[in-house]
Amino acid sequence: MTDLVERLVPDELWVLFRRVVPPTEVIRPQGGGRRRAGDREALAAIIFVATSGCTWRQLPPVFGPSWQTVYRRFAQWSRARVWARLHRVILDELGARGDLDWSRCAIDSVSLRAAKGGPLTGPNPTDRGKPGSKIHLITDRNGLPISLGISSANMHDSLGLEPLVRGIPPIRSRRGPRRRRPAKLHADKGYDYPHLRRWLRKRGIRHRIARKGIESSKRLGRHRWVVERTVSWLAGCRRLHRRYERKAEHFLAFVGIAAALICHRRLTK
Repeated sequence: MTDLVERLVPDELWVLFRRVVPPTEVIRPQGGGRRRAGDREALAAIIFVATSGCTWRQLPPVFGPSWQTVYRRFAQWSRARVWARLHRVILDELGARGDLDWSRCAIDSVSLRAAKGGPLTGPNPTDRGKPGSKIHLITDRNGLPISLGISSANMHDSLGLEPLVRGIPPIRSRRGPRRRRPAKLHADKGYDYPHLRRWLRKRGIRHRIARKGIESSKRLGRHRWVVERTVSWLAGCRRLHRRYERKAEHFLAFVGIAAALICHRRLTK
């Protein structure tokens, strides 16, 4: 195993990944055949693609498996929602340590240009109508992503609030039962609609949404800046500078990988 593999997939991350993807034993009744490429090497190669932004064909041979093998493993794990499950496992570890702060959560979105089109793309109103997609996210008070989603770029931000809040998984707490509802949710003027305020109140979530034409977004920014910082953290995975994946599930997979890496960095501090 190379040093690059150990650096991209440290032992702590590998242990968590094994809780999601147990070892696979390949049995060939006829015998023979090549030995199956290691999961750790394939995972390191996938993380390299996500963080460096290179194409699959540009994957260096230092990892061992060919780029075709790595891509097939990525597609297989994406169909099985491995990245969302890994993200949830890491969130559980953070919650058990008390590192998740539910007192003030924030919601926001960011639009990306879709280089190849595909499902969940649409004309981006902020990019002269060029095809694009949008990443929606909710973070805790520290900026750790706890719920993610994707849509076409022309979908209004307000339509993503309810699915994102419902999509928060039940996360372990240091004391008491699992938790999946923030105490307060901060949002910008794109979410200023009476039905969203009523929906949040009905679920016991206090809201702090900027009101159109009444208040400035500057005061709200005292607490919303954390989600803006998380957006920049997501951009640290260069594969998310644009949407290069034609398949929506692959684009969502890279978003999940980026979120899992962000949370894992906090876990290892």
